[in-house]
Amino acid sequence: MVVELISVGTEILLGNIVNTNAAYLSEKCAGLGLACYYQDVVGDNEGRLYETIRTALSRADILLISGGLGPTQDDLTKEVAAKVMGKSLYLHEESKTAIRTFFEKRGLEITDNNWKQAMVPEDCIVVNNPNGTAPGIIMAENGKHVVLMPGPPNELIPMFETSIIPYLAKLQDSVIYSQTVKICGVGESKAETMVKDLIDGQTNPTIATYAKTGEVHLRVTAGAENEKAAKKLVKPMVKELKGRFGSHVYTTDDEVTLEKAVVDLLLANKLSLVTAESCTGGMLAARLVNVSGVSDVFKGGFVTYSNKAKRRLLGVKKSLLAKHGAVSEETAREMAKGAALVSKADVTVGITGIAGPDGGTAQKPVGLVYIACDVRGNISVREYHFSGGRAKIRENTVSAALTMLRECILQYYSEVTFGGKEK
Repeated sequence: MVVELISVGTEILLGNIVNTNAAYLSEKCAGLGLACYYQDVVGDNEGRLYETIRTALSRADILLISGGLGPTQDDLTKEVAAKVMGKSLYLHEESKTAIRTFFEKRGLEITDNNWKQAMVPEDCIVVNNPNGTAPGIIMAENGKHVVLMPGPPNELIPMFETSIIPYLAKLQDSVIYSQTVKICGVGESKAETMVKDLIDGQTNPTIATYAKTGEVHLRVTAGAENEKAAKKLVKPMVKELKGRFGSHVYTTDDEVTLEKAVVDLLLANKLSLVTAESCTGGMLAARLVNVSGVSDVFKGGFVTYSNKAKRRLLGVKKSLLAKHGAVSEETAREMAKGAALVSKADVTVGITGIAGPDGGTAQKPVGLVYIACDVRGNISVREYHFSGGRAKIRENTVSAALTMLRECILQYYSEVTFGGKEK
C-alpha cells in the first residue's frame, strides 16, 4: 500500500521548528512495508490544506497527517480533513471527559476553545492521547485511510507506536519484518560497495542503506504470510552482512545506539572510563550519559578547552604545547595519558581539534581532529579531517571517538587472547 505524509504548520514552513515527525514516520512506514512517494508540508491555510489532502488522496491509500489538532482558530486539520472526506463533526463525550481530566489533574483552567478538540468526524475511530488534549482520529472511506495525529512528538510517537501501527498492520495483506544491521568505522560509499551485489539481486528480503553521523545502517526487510516466516527470510541475510562487515557491526538491535554498545562493552569487561575533551566541550560525555547504567563504568570527564586547563588538569607539558600546538597528535596522546594518571581509569579518551569556523591554518585546517585512546596503557592516536560547519565537525568527532573507543577495546582483548598480553 502507498502512504503519504502531510505535516501541517506554518512554523515548519518558516523553519521555526525542525520536522522530526516526518523523519520518524518515514522510517516506521518503511519498516511496515508501506511505500512512501510523497511528503508534504502545508501551512495553516484552509484552502491550501484542502487541496493538499485532496491531491494526496488521489495517489495514496493512506494519509498520515500530523499537526493542526489544537484548540486555536488556526488549527484546521480535523475540520478540513473531515470536509474532504464528506463527514460532519459531533461532540465526542469521552474526549470531552478526557480533556477535562487532563486539565483538572494539572490544576489548570479550561478555556472554552479547548472543547473544539472534542469535536470529531462521524464514523471515525477516536484514538486516545494520554499525553495531551487532542485525540487522534482515523477516517476510512472507499479504501482510503486518513489518520490525524497531534504535532508534538511526545504525543505523536506514543500514539503511533501504541495505536496507529497496529491499525496499519491490519491493512497489509502480508506481515512485514525488518532488522537493522548497524555498522561503525565504515563509510557509506564503501558499505554500499560491499553489499552492491546483494542489492542488485534483491527480491525478498530487501536491503536499504541509511547514512547516519559516523555510522551506516542496513535495514533488511522481508514480507511473508506471518512474522515467523518473515524472520526466517531475514535471518540468513543478516548473517551474510555480519560475515562481510565483521567487527564493524556493533548491533542488530534497533534500540541499541553506538554509545550504548560502547557502554555495554565497558560493562562486560568491567572497565572504567574517563574522557578528556577540548573541541567537543563535553559532547562525548553527554552522549555516554544518555545510556542507563553508565554510572557503573563512567567515572567522569574533563573539559580542557584552554591550554591552561590542559596543563593544570591533565598535566600536559607547557613545552609540548609550545612545540606541537594544542591540536596535535602529541597533545591528544598526553591528554589521554594525563586523564588515566589522574583518574586511575582503565580507559581514557583524549580529543583535540579545530571545529571552526575560525582558527584554521594551511598546516592545520578547520576540521582537523586528533583522538587518542588509552586502554590500560596501550595508546592509539588517530588523525581525522572532517568537513562541514562547527556543529557538524563536533558531532562527527564524537561519533569517531565512540567508534575508536570500541575498536581499541576490542583490539586490546583480541591481543590479550591471542598475544599473551596481561590484562
